[in-house]
Amino acid sequence: MGKKNKLKKFEDLLSYPNVYENYDPKFPKLLLGKDLEVDMKGKWANAHFKNNNPIILELACGRGEYTEALAQAYPDQNFIGVDVKGARIWQGATNTLENSQHNAAFLRTRIEQISLFFDAKEVDSIWITFPDPFLRESKENKRLTSSRFLDQYQKIIKKGAEIHLKTDDTTLYEFTLETLKNYKNANIIYQNNDIYASELAFDELKYKTHYEKEHLADGRKIKYIRFTIN
Repeated sequence: MGKKNKLKKFEDLLSYPNVYENYDPKFPKLLLGKDLEVDMKGKWANAHFKNNNPIILELACGRGEYTEALAQAYPDQNFIGVDVKGARIWQGATNTLENSQHNAAFLRTRIEQISLFFDAKEVDSIWITFPDPFLRESKENKRLTSSRFLDQYQKIIKKGAEIHLKTDDTTLYEFTLETLKNYKNANIIYQNNDIYASELAFDELKYKTHYEKEHLADGRKIKYIRFTIN
């Protein structure tokens, strides 16, 4: 049943007008539907959203809860959830379609290839919500706040673009702070290792993903860093 359900989700995504997919990282290209190859680099605002509103990415978006919530809260901005797992993206893509949230879209690709699909200065802000912390030291370069990924973000963000990390993991939180300390032109705007210990510093932190709710139920503290890198 699980496999059939996953296959049905993949089939659904092929019919969704708000989902773009890069199937083969060795030969990257962007497809809308099953066969339509599209070039969206530098064209997301005009070609997909049909406006010139700011573009915000949610990386490792999972089910797309933050993309969905922010799109509803900020209708004058465009949001794109990015994840490599199509079965995860399906939930957010389905919800935003059913709710006619035309300012939300989804991109299925490996995040290390993000600069292939966005142009220089095309992205206004980035959210990284509860990503895999890759706790083994040998996998530190897979962390989405490692210098390897920050270099990729530099290629697509506007000057002064804010990047947000929300996590329950202490290792990832401290790793990010240390990375930013040593990363050229990085600037930490705000940091908090327990955002719910007092009144939230920013309204957009109130939205909770599936994983955040689980972490809070387990008594974990939610951490947050807001920073720029240029």
